[in-house]
Amino acid sequence: MKLLIKGGRVIDPENHIDEIMDVLVADGRIEEIKKDIAIKGAEGKVIDANGKLVCPGFIDMHVHLREPGYEYKEDIASGTRAAAAGGFTTVCCMPNTDPVIDNAAVAAFVRERAAKSGVVNVFPIGAITKKQAGTEITEMAELLAAGCIALSDDGKPVTDAGVMRNALNYAKMFSLPVLSHCEEMSLVRDGQMHEGYYSTIYGLKGIPAEAEELMVNRDIILARLTAAHVHICHVSAQGSVEAIRAAKKQGINVTCEVTPHHLVLPDEIVGSYDADTKVNPPLRSEEHIAALHKALLDGTIDAIATDHAPHNRDSKDCEYDLAANGISGLETAVAVIMDRLVLKGILSIPQMVSLFTM
Repeated sequence: MKLLIKGGRVIDPENHIDEIMDVLVADGRIEEIKKDIAIKGAEGKVIDANGKLVCPGFIDMHVHLREPGYEYKEDIASGTRAAAAGGFTTVCCMPNTDPVIDNAAVAAFVRERAAKSGVVNVFPIGAITKKQAGTEITEMAELLAAGCIALSDDGKPVTDAGVMRNALNYAKMFSLPVLSHCEEMSLVRDGQMHEGYYSTIYGLKGIPAEAEELMVNRDIILARLTAAHVHICHVSAQGSVEAIRAAKKQGINVTCEVTPHHLVLPDEIVGSYDADTKVNPPLRSEEHIAALHKALLDGTIDAIATDHAPHNRDSKDCEYDLAANGISGLETAVAVIMDRLVLKGILSIPQMVSLFTM
């Protein structure tokens, strides 16, 4: 069976394509991309893509599918359907499940569940340390063999620098990137939102941007020491992107991602006390948002990732200080970036596609 997509704006950043073309798909694989492809009679289906974008399926490298253990929040079946609705054909799921994806058996379970009930590609990310406890590194070779494509203790920083150094050294042996959740917990404590003018006005304990910046700088130093690939998750602070920009100029193997909500939502909106605004890292002030926009444009930020973190109603429909951190993003990410960044001239459409696919 053949499928012909005619007359769309084909955007493929990797192959430097951005023009009106046709795409011929045969048996699920792209067979040809060029102008004016003809298809005979009833040989296949034709889609008129005039006025539409045709681009690679989007990749979200940072989602929480919650299965196993937290299926009352999300599961692989519902999460992958949310991904498909949002334009994502591949997602990478974080290991903070119950049990944690810290061994081959749990990683294999995720892959098997995804094969049976998922509708997009699902790649598990294994934990850096056993039970995400931050003390003993996982059996990385086993995780790789079971299908894990990276390592992270997301949701928890690896606070012990020696453990993180060992993890980076071992991860480098297997060419596995280490995705770092950067928080200096002694500065975070019981913080509820970004520390600044609005945290004072709203009477909520603040989390300084330096809590992220300190750990980002530590992990950049460790990346330099080990020559391993460190990827900074959900970067949100001006000081963090400045440090990452400088590290890249030095040739240190560090990359990073940013979420849609950190790109468009300022800390001021927390004044609604709507717990949907409670995320980790917290929503930052306008100067941090401006720094993130600049970092998108100059290539400091490598990808947009949602940090899709759904919760059950009871976890959010409560007092702000008791509410769980997290926001759902798979279904809305592309629309948010289009509306708030592309249509306002901050990003071009090819730049947006690249950030969701490269």
